[in-house]
Amino acid sequence: MSLSPLPDSHITGGFWAARLASNRAAIPVGYQRLVEAGNIGNLRIAAGETAGTAEGGSFRDSDVYKWIEAAAWEYLREPDDWLIERLREVTRTITAAQDDDGYLNSAIQVRGEERYAQLWMSHELYCAGHLFQAATATARATGDTSLLGVATRFADHLAKTFGPGLRPELEGHPAVEMGLVDLYRQTGEPRYLELARYFVDARGHGHASKPGFDPSQYGNPAHYADRVPVREANTVEGHAVRAVYFAAGATDVAIETGDPELLAALRTQYDSMRRQKQHVTGAVGSRWDGEAFGDLDELPPDRAYAETCAAIGALQWAWRLLLATGESWYADQLELLLYNAILPGVSLTGTDFFYVNTLHRRTGARGDVQRSPAHGRRPWFNCACCPPNVMRTLASLPAYLATSTDDGLQVHQYAASSLRAGGFAIDVETAYPWEGRITATVREAPDSEAELALRVPEWAVGACLDGEPVPAGAYARVRRVFRIGERVTLDLPMEARLLVSSERVDATRGCVTVARGPLIYAIEQPDQAAGVTLEDLRIDPTMPLRAEHLPDLLDGVTALHTTGVVTTPTDSAYRPYGEQAPPGAPTAITLIPYYAWANRGPHAMRVWIPTS
Repeated sequence: MSLSPLPDSHITGGFWAARLASNRAAIPVGYQRLVEAGNIGNLRIAAGETAGTAEGGSFRDSDVYKWIEAAAWEYLREPDDWLIERLREVTRTITAAQDDDGYLNSAIQVRGEERYAQLWMSHELYCAGHLFQAATATARATGDTSLLGVATRFADHLAKTFGPGLRPELEGHPAVEMGLVDLYRQTGEPRYLELARYFVDARGHGHASKPGFDPSQYGNPAHYADRVPVREANTVEGHAVRAVYFAAGATDVAIETGDPELLAALRTQYDSMRRQKQHVTGAVGSRWDGEAFGDLDELPPDRAYAETCAAIGALQWAWRLLLATGESWYADQLELLLYNAILPGVSLTGTDFFYVNTLHRRTGARGDVQRSPAHGRRPWFNCACCPPNVMRTLASLPAYLATSTDDGLQVHQYAASSLRAGGFAIDVETAYPWEGRITATVREAPDSEAELALRVPEWAVGACLDGEPVPAGAYARVRRVFRIGERVTLDLPMEARLLVSSERVDATRGCVTVARGPLIYAIEQPDQAAGVTLEDLRIDPTMPLRAEHLPDLLDGVTALHTTGVVTTPTDSAYRPYGEQAPPGAPTAITLIPYYAWANRGPHAMRVWIPTS
């Protein structure tokens, strides 16, 4: 089943409206930080607008391009003079910075470095991919094609430089594949799709890693998703962001070229990832070393890398697989990722960010690097890939709500919203994710029979559509001639539930995670009884979990309350087998949604809670 993205969708209130308002406020702040960090300055120097030396690595243009994409989608959502003026200003600078033959990378241009000499680490095509995405977003959102002209000139240059019989090296960090397909969809130029297909099929033969022997990650083909050809791979490996970006681009190629073999391979890889390489929050990446996936079932909560960009890449991949197949579990993945892997990466104000999303911060933890979550969220990073990536993802969020087919509308994500496709338009009312009732009111309907499909998440066992039971893990479908003003109501059960990991996941054996609706919950130090240290808490899985909505806590959350035990700490990390632990005392335990932690300071927190 092939679904079409819905161009006319609007979030009108509720939970996600608040998050989008924070994101909108953050976009001008992000622009200023890009100026202060020198990202925009590099482009201005390359354009001849100012003098100076290039700041930072050659990946930095990509942060500007992601910001442009965020500003473009935000302008589409709510036009604003400041946004359009900044977009035009930055586009003029980028246009002036581009070389006559189409090449563009400001740091390399300003430093006079050789082009494509260190593709395993130079990010030249990675930046190109983000430029292409920014250019298509700007054209679609504003109608201005100036940046699209820059993008097509660069793509034409790449088509003359890479491909069969040309340069054999590949970019170390995938992203250009997605960008080229976006550019193909916008312009219809077949060379861009052909080049994307070339990059997909050429990978897996060691052409992306550093030439010669190098014992570091730069000499490891797996780091670049370059050890096994994509059609032969059965899982994901190496640098998590690279792997999921490449897979998302390969899925684009499979869709546009009608390649069932490639699509089947990518579906197998995604399924392996979600079963044995994905954290309970949806995040991916288990190792700080190489920012990488681990082995199967290697999912440590305290050492989880779980980069925000990797979650966004997984979202992009799941979205493409949903469009290609129409299968509901990909939409379930979107939900899991949005609420529990991407949203934790940004503060409630929208202006501070996690690069790494740990699932366990210990009392008194100290970070030894800038990106350590022990510090709490940060305003910016030396490598600032995550902040503008969050901005563009949230700004484009309305596009992920629903899709259409020739005779109907499919609703995948629940938010108070207005959705339209062809002659079909509905208004969605809901207090999701706090409450499970979703009501769709028909505002426009075709004269003939049509279908409205509402996703029933896999966790929603016991859901009802207009009072009748419907199966979980599928779409509840209503097919008829709809009348203006009629309502369809989906009720999802919102009882809290306990999750356990596979016995093969050593790091979380003997622990549980608490979930309610689409949200993963965590315990955080400020919510526990005075004098209780988080490391000493044990949850009693036999006790009920009581939900309470607290409108004044963390911008309004539904907290969960239960009973557990606070243990007596000992002065040794070990004791002889058979020796009983000191008895514990009953205590109340309060849990909050994981996405909201660290908004009151960098406190102790854990998602996986030991049982009593």
